Amino acid sequence: MEVIKTEIDGVVIIEPRIFNDDRGYFFESFSQREFEEKVRPIKFVQDNESKSSYGVLRGLHFQKGEHAQSKLVRVIKGAVLDVAVDIRKGSPTFGKYVAVELTEDNHRQFFVPRGFAHGFSVLTPEAIFQYKCDNFYCRESEGAVAWDDPQLAIDWKIPFDKVILSEKDKYHKCLAEADYLFDYNDDLYK
Repeated sequence: MEVIKTEIDGVVIIEPRIFNDDRGYFFESFSQREFEEKVRPIKFVQDNESKSSYGVLRGLHFQKGEHAQSKLVRVIKGAVLDVAVDIRKGSPTFGKYVAVELTEDNHRQFFVPRGFAHGFSVLTPEAIFQYKCDNFYCRESEGAVAWDDPQLAIDWKIPFDKVILSEKDKYHKCLAEADYLFDYNDDLYK
């Protein structure tokens, strides 16, 4: 796998080595050993999958405190714009984000470390999205930042009037008003 660094330290794009022939293709979608050598030590404990239609926007979500999660995300059908926002107070990249298009054809994966809010928008008629988490989900520890925060100014690549949100994603606070953020100086992996 090739690891592509982004403008935010720790947030990386992973491109697998794909073997194509007249039968189709093969690639190794995850190797614990190689991930730890090239990205960071980690133990994923939960895999999730969602199916969404065009215009669905999920995010920007995170898990608070001891339930903080890293995510390794990918698309197996369709295409999404995937976004990671640095919400670590004191970070030199606080409030900055990385956006990457993940598709069934490019097979890219995106690593979102702890201390980041995460979301995605669906760019095709349908998308199936898979992700690994390094901590178990905890409803009581849900946190979020407004997807349409003007300070972040994320271009989700879909018209505003086509965005489909869950009821709770309609009412999250902007980053400047958030009542919970991470501290850049805390070791979120201890």
